[in-house]
Amino acid sequence: MDYMWKYEDRSYRKSIRRKGHDYSKPGLYFITICIQSRAHLLGEIIDKKMILSDAGNLVIEEWLRLEDRFSHICLHEYVIMPDHFHAIIEIKEIDHQKVEPESHKNVSSKTLGNILGAFQSIVTVKYIRAVKELGWKPFYKRLWQRNYWETLIKDEQGYNRITEYIKNNPKKWRQ
Repeated sequence: MDYMWKYEDRSYRKSIRRKGHDYSKPGLYFITICIQSRAHLLGEIIDKKMILSDAGNLVIEEWLRLEDRFSHICLHEYVIMPDHFHAIIEIKEIDHQKVEPESHKNVSSKTLGNILGAFQSIVTVKYIRAVKELGWKPFYKRLWQRNYWETLIKDEQGYNRITEYIKNNPKKWRQ
């Protein structure tokens, strides 16, 4: 089917999320977030090693800050690539005794989409500021592609396989 995403009416968009899955519940997720048009803004691969640009460093800084913003997540393996980002993120069970009553609703209602949306938004705002103030390479319309790819990690074998994939991603890069 030819996707008509260029048109104004976007009510036809099909969700790529798993139907019926609650993305606020505990679980391990392998995620991939891509730069719009797969532009190489985050760095380059030289001799099978990722050399981060300032934008790539910004992505890492903001990724690592997510645990401070969302107390119910744990960040696992990740890698920045020239035009995308892979990571494993864990949504943990909430210890209700450690969460302030007034903030409990905010913590427990944060889905994977909310968390990744906040991350993308913060990085975008800081990137735009750096374009204006530091001369970073501008992007066309959006920094990130509209959606992200995710899969629920079901077992230890899957976790280990994905961790190795993430670690070895720069070595397998082909331009």
